[in-house]
This record gives sequence, structure tokens and C-alpha cells, in this order.
Amino acid sequence: MKISQAQKQTRALVQAAAAVCEEKKGQDTRILELDPVDSGLSDYFLVTSAMNDRQAVAIADEIELRLKRDFGAYAHSVEGRRKGDWILLDYVDFVVHVFLAERRAFYDIERLRKSARPVTPAEFDAELTAALAEKTRAVRGKAAAKSKTVAKRTAKVKKTIKAKKTIRKTAPRRKPGKWTNAKAKRSR
Repeated sequence: MKISQAQKQTRALVQAAAAVCEEKKGQDTRILELDPVDSGLSDYFLVTSAMNDRQAVAIADEIELRLKRDFGAYAHSVEGRRKGDWILLDYVDFVVHVFLAERRAFYDIERLRKSARPVTPAEFDAELTAALAEKTRAVRGKAAAKSKTVAKRTAKVKKTIKAKKTIRKTAPRRKPGKWTNAKAKRSR
């Protein structure tokens, strides 16, 4: 499964938003991976529930703050903040839905998107970890191949240095105090 850089960035944003939902005690947090054929809107829906409207607003505010501060991502559109029973944060590639529990049961957004693959935040983390591990193995493989060539070059350099040292040892040495240059002899 090949993942582009933009998809990795989107996944990181969704993962951060899901972490905020868990920190702010959002209930039944789910990530829906939307079918690209069925939905041209976005790639993911993040759906969570709150016990009251203040908690829903707090979750939405913290998601906005964290994504802005950590990733520089701003919501394209925010709907429903005044009432607080259903807050929608549209980040184009993914959409966050923060519902009151009874509104979530009424609208049942998971049922509306039947083609979407439900993913729990833990599964989502596992997928990201697996993709990262695959990338790490590929990079390490390249580094190992590079280190082999560096080792070969180092061995060649050591061999030439050793050869130069043996040449110096075997070369005849001049006696100290004897001048071999003809001009130097004349100048005496």
C-alpha cells in the first residue's frame, strides 16, 4: 500500500485530532475512511460524542488550536459552534463531527456512509506505525548498501596508505650532513 506525502500529512492531522478527542473525554471516537469513488468530499470523517454542549465546544476548540499550533492547519469552515449540539470542522481532506450523544444517535452519520471503512484510533495508529516501519526498513536497507560501499572505499584507502608506508621504509636514506646537490657543493 503506497501512501503519498499528502495522505501521510492528512493521516497525521486526523490522528492528532483523534488524540484531542480522547484527551477531552470525547466518547465513542471513530474514524471513517471514506471510499474515494463514493465520496469526493474528503478522505476521512472523525466522529466523536460529547456529554454536553460545553464539552462539545471545548473539544472543537482544542482540535482547532492543536492543529493550528502543531501543523499550521486551519479549518476551512466551522459550523454549529453557537448551539454546540453538532459542531463540524471542515479541513477539506477530513471533516470532524463533534455531536451531543442524542444528536449522534438521531443523525447516525456512520449509517449514512455505509461504504466508509470504520477505523478505531488504535487501528489507525497501528496502520501508521506499520507504514512508518516499512519506510524505516527501506531507508535502513539503503543505508546498509551505502555503508558497504563506504567500507570498500575505506579499505582501499587503508591499503594505499599501507603501501606508501612500506615504500618509505624500503627506500634508501641519505646520510645526514652529506650534500647531494651539485650547487650546494659549490657554495661551500
